[in-house]
Order: sequence, then C-alpha cells, then structure tokens
Amino acid sequence: MGFAQQERDALCDALDAVGPQAPTLCEGWDAHDLAAHLWLRENDPAAATGILIPALAEVTRTRTEQLMRRWHYAELVQRIRKGPGPVSVFSLPGVDDLANTGEFFVHCEDVRRANGEGPRATTREFEDEIAKGLARTAKALFRDAPAGIVLERTDVPQRMRARKGGRTITLAGTPSELLLFAFGRMSVARVDVIGEDADVEDLLADHRGF
Repeated sequence: MGFAQQERDALCDALDAVGPQAPTLCEGWDAHDLAAHLWLRENDPAAATGILIPALAEVTRTRTEQLMRRWHYAELVQRIRKGPGPVSVFSLPGVDDLANTGEFFVHCEDVRRANGEGPRATTREFEDEIAKGLARTAKALFRDAPAGIVLERTDVPQRMRARKGGRTITLAGTPSELLLFAFGRMSVARVDVIGEDADVEDLLADHRGF
C-alpha cells in the first residue's frame, strides 16, 4: 500500500468517526464541507479550478452545494475512500502518491485534532516521504514568512533551508508536524519556533500556507 492510500484510509476513518457537522481546522468548514472539497478536488476539474482561482469561486460553491444534496455524508466519504474516478488526473500512475500523501495527512489531522485527538504514531519511512514533499513545496508554503526559514528534523539530524533571508527562523519538529505548520495549522503543530521575537510573532500572526 502506498502512502497516499494509507493516508486516504486514515482520513476517511477520521471522517467516519465524526458527524457531518463536526468541526475541522479548515476555517469555515465542517466535516461535510471538507468531504465535499476532497471529492471535487479529485473528480470535478471545473470545481477544482475554483478552489485556486477566486474568479471561479462561485462555480465551486455551486458544485459543492449540488454534491452535498446528491449524496449524504456517509456515502460521500465512502466514495472518497474508493479513490478517484478513471478519468481523473489523480488516477494516473504516480499522481496519487505525489499529490495526495501530504494533502490527505493534513486534512486527516484537520479532523482529528479539531475533535480532541493528538498526533498519530508515524514511521521513519513515512516521515522521510513527507520530508521529500516539503523539499519540493516549502519555498512556496513559506513565501509569506518575515525572515528566512530553516526546517530542522527532530527525529533525525537533518536541516533544510526553505526560504532565504538576512534573519532566520528555525522550525524544529518531525516532518509531518512541520508540514502541518507549513500548511497554516500552527495552533496544533508540535513545532518549536526559534528566532527573533518580532519575526516569530509576525510569522505566527500572518502565516497562511496554502
């Protein structure tokens, strides 16, 4: 089983364990909203485009409402668990692991930690995979940082500069916790933030990630 499938299963288990109105860490979204987002992202290109382009946000809103009327919450989660449809770009070889491992991990924790759960146990292999993803995306994720960013793993001796800058903020944690921080989940990420007080305050106040 690939890591994306592992995280898809964990995410769907988390969604199944709560009701559709359960809170998530995604601002303004309950569990039903998040489930709709997940299905549309993989299976509805028009709606997925609206997630990224504000001018098309109304299309996404309409498609989301239609989807939530079409299938009840439990059925929607089951369809996410089955994976993308055959014509989805996410069904192409390699795309699922590349695009979904980190995405599904973050959204799984969006559900779990908003409902009182702590960090899950992870393996070294999984953390290495998340670290690879961070190496590809960290520059974009920390584009709003007020100083340079260094990511420091606490499970193995490894450091990576995510963003250049005259001053530096060091973020220390496991790759999975660093990913949560990078995606804007600072309130729940188990990460130590080390830097000048003003820079740290600005980062914690303004960082949004994706």
